[in-house]
Amino acid sequence: MLKHGHILLLMLTAFLASSCVTQQKLAYFRNIDNISADSLNAGYKSYPEPVITAGDNLLITVSALDAEVAAPFNLPAITYTAPGSAQPTTSPALQHYTVDTQGCINFPVVGRLHLAGLDKTEAVRLITDTLRSAINEPVVNLQFLNFSVTVMGEVAHPGPVSTTKEHLTILDALSRAGDLTIYGKRNTVRVVRQNTDGRLVSGTVDINTADVFSSPFYYLRQNDIVYVEPNNVRAVQAQNLSLYLSMITSLASMATVIVSVVNISQNKAASTGGGN
Repeated sequence: MLKHGHILLLMLTAFLASSCVTQQKLAYFRNIDNISADSLNAGYKSYPEPVITAGDNLLITVSALDAEVAAPFNLPAITYTAPGSAQPTTSPALQHYTVDTQGCINFPVVGRLHLAGLDKTEAVRLITDTLRSAINEPVVNLQFLNFSVTVMGEVAHPGPVSTTKEHLTILDALSRAGDLTIYGKRNTVRVVRQNTDGRLVSGTVDINTADVFSSPFYYLRQNDIVYVEPNNVRAVQAQNLSLYLSMITSLASMATVIVSVVNISQNKAASTGGGN
């Protein structure tokens, strides 16, 4: 006959076993050792150039053999010596251009230029061609200043993730967010993205396997949303923890009653046997 402590221990063991997270589910790139280098790199592509969208902050610099001719296109950022002062001071930084809701920037001398929907190379080509009438052999450089994504869900530090680079992988973003918690689903990390036509698309990435490197969502685009869904253990903890604790308490009480009844029966039987 199992004693009360043994019964309670068995119930707790069963509960913990049902809610544990296996090491296999936590490991990344599980099958990478079984994949040849050629197969692993078959789907690995160079990172795509970011596409300009409304709200982007762009640093655009123009240079030429004649620096004075290019100077009007490189506007310095202006600040003032004190709040309310009319005395400006020039900071060493250049002014950036914000893409408006119509997808345009106001460029000096030239006027409005529509850049939304163009990648970096296309935008540089457009600006260069536009300046040829005013500048001999212009050289245009363009840099994204606000390349960022948002990481949500079961990560250590959810929130926006920014970079000074012009590309970010999903592994970079998750690492900068402190990595997934043990409660995050690693085989279905979701990416939500807005295309240049305004439509939302989404897909999932399995970082448990090496297939992550060939996913179309491996390289993120600015303003992407990365969401790590909670696994079943987290769902149980968040929604049914009190229910499980109540069940364990009830089962423990029942076990106590059963053990007490059995002990009473055994004692009566022993007393009856002794009397005979």
